[in-house]
Amino acid sequence: MGVELRPFGVACNLACTYCYQNPMRDAGNLRQAYDMGKMKAALDRAAQPFTLFGGEPLLMRMEELDEIFAYGLEKFGANSIQTNGALITDAHIELFRRYKVSVGVSIDGPGALNDVRVDRKRSRTRDTTAKIEANIARLVREYQAPGLIVTLHRGNASAEHLPRMFAWMRELDALGIRSARLHVLEVEDDSAARGLVLSARENVEALLGFARLQGELKGLRFDVVEEMKALLLGDEKRASCVWRACDPYATRAVRGIEGNGQSSNCGRTNKDGIDYLPADRHGNERGLALYHTPEADGGCGGCRFFLMCTGQCPGTAIEGDWRNRSEHCGIWKYLFAVLERDLIRAGQVPLSIHPGRKEREAAVVRQWTAGAMVEI
Repeated sequence: MGVELRPFGVACNLACTYCYQNPMRDAGNLRQAYDMGKMKAALDRAAQPFTLFGGEPLLMRMEELDEIFAYGLEKFGANSIQTNGALITDAHIELFRRYKVSVGVSIDGPGALNDVRVDRKRSRTRDTTAKIEANIARLVREYQAPGLIVTLHRGNASAEHLPRMFAWMRELDALGIRSARLHVLEVEDDSAARGLVLSARENVEALLGFARLQGELKGLRFDVVEEMKALLLGDEKRASCVWRACDPYATRAVRGIEGNGQSSNCGRTNKDGIDYLPADRHGNERGLALYHTPEADGGCGGCRFFLMCTGQCPGTAIEGDWRNRSEHCGIWKYLFAVLERDLIRAGQVPLSIHPGRKEREAAVVRQWTAGAMVEI
């Protein structure tokens, strides 16, 4: 289990158009203060390494960043942080170095390709993006390469933008970046962000483009392609939580700790704008419902990729209802089919067509029905 420490909840210096945390902001559930003692007590109880998270965690005062990183280094031997990168200064880089902080930066592209990650003063957006790009380069040069999170949308991954996007990835590869997590855009409401959504075909073409690009790069890897290949080969331990039958009320892969020390779930499941307390055990209701429900009714019944996908992340469920499969099902199914074909051509037998697949599915369903917490 990973732990996300969120001192300010979803408070942020940016106002990204599509952020999955916007339901919390729209509901007015913003926290402007935190209690260091309560956060540390909750971290003691969790007894797990944590990622400093937000919103934007670098809104914390420097002396309290120093305190929480010192705690993390003493307890766990290292730290990590996920940031938009705009607020990083010399002093922050020195803290990262002193307290062994692994840094993740969220950015969607260079220059105009990052415009939907809006500065609160819109006229500063391009300047802010330039700062983020410069800070990524500084981290590589002065400390260590950050991992990146990149969300794909019409502003950076439509056909006219992909050539620049791929060129940027080549530049990042040459710079020394080694990891980029690609996210398909999820939109929480009928706001203007819906205009950013790529069609299923456009998403597939973009993701396949990144997969082909990876073959040219020296070290930069895109997680989604590698994870899907691993799943087709039955190696689920290399896959992230979005593929592993998550219970939205217990999110076993990610546990949040808020600024007042309260426990919470993964923020991607907060569709009602409320940080619900985590359930005391992981349930299998979503996996069972999807397995038994026909695709025409929002389920996964009969899909040969079910063991690999399990309906994907409940945070992306159709109509925000965790009982449904991911709204991105068509994208993942098409990509699984492409990768399946490639593996077959290479002389391998993907789990999706293995003669023992249905027997394995049935065994997993029996264990779920009995209440066992089965790792897919």
